[in-house]
Amino acid sequence: MPAESEGPFFFHYRFTLNSGALKEFRVELDPATLQFIPKKKDAYPAWTGLDYCKCSHCPLDSKIHERCPIAANLTDVIDFAKDAISYEEADVEIETASRTYKKRAALQHGVSSLMGIVMVTSGCPVMDKLRPMVRTHLPFAQMEETIYRLLSMYLLAQFFLWKKGGVPDWELKGLIKVFEDIETLNQFFWKRLKGVHSQDAGLNAVAHLDVFAQFTHMLVQEGRLDEIERLFKTYFDGLI
Repeated sequence: MPAESEGPFFFHYRFTLNSGALKEFRVELDPATLQFIPKKKDAYPAWTGLDYCKCSHCPLDSKIHERCPIAANLTDVIDFAKDAISYEEADVEIETASRTYKKRAALQHGVSSLMGIVMVTSGCPVMDKLRPMVRTHLPFAQMEETIYRLLSMYLLAQFFLWKKGGVPDWELKGLIKVFEDIETLNQFFWKRLKGVHSQDAGLNAVAHLDVFAQFTHMLVQEGRLDEIERLFKTYFDGLI
């Protein structure tokens, strides 16, 4: 694990469009907490206000929090995506401290990956439950890879909870609630963005994240994890 003295934990996204235009975003996180480190802005658009299309289950008080933390930290990304067409392909490169990922992909997939990092590290109480996944963020991951990482993260959280004297949730009931809350957030955030988008890249990026949330919710709720369970057959040897 990187020490605080080594500087921020970062993801540097580069989008090269068909026109040749290059757009870059550098996401810096506190290495100890994975908290998003925002860049100072002189002003924010109205749609970032906490009470603007506020999520129905948001626990934040607008008297204390003037802006939705996710919206405030995504303003530059949304400005880039609002006039972009989701299916337009781009060369996407993501640099981290240890490796670089490259892929030619639909713009919405690259934007969705970037948005996902910001959404879970911005301090939103709903999305915070997924923040540990950022430590092993895998750009362009397949659904199965992300679900594997998610379940591993949640079960590791239960182990740590048990070590601290809490009651672990081995049946994943709490994870179902986490994704119900995330699905609600995605729906309200989509409404928040609807008024500022002339094209669909940003909106479809949120929709892409919501599809993942719904699919994972379904798998866990219905106990449809047989394909993953089969990978652990060696652990079941000797069981009746």
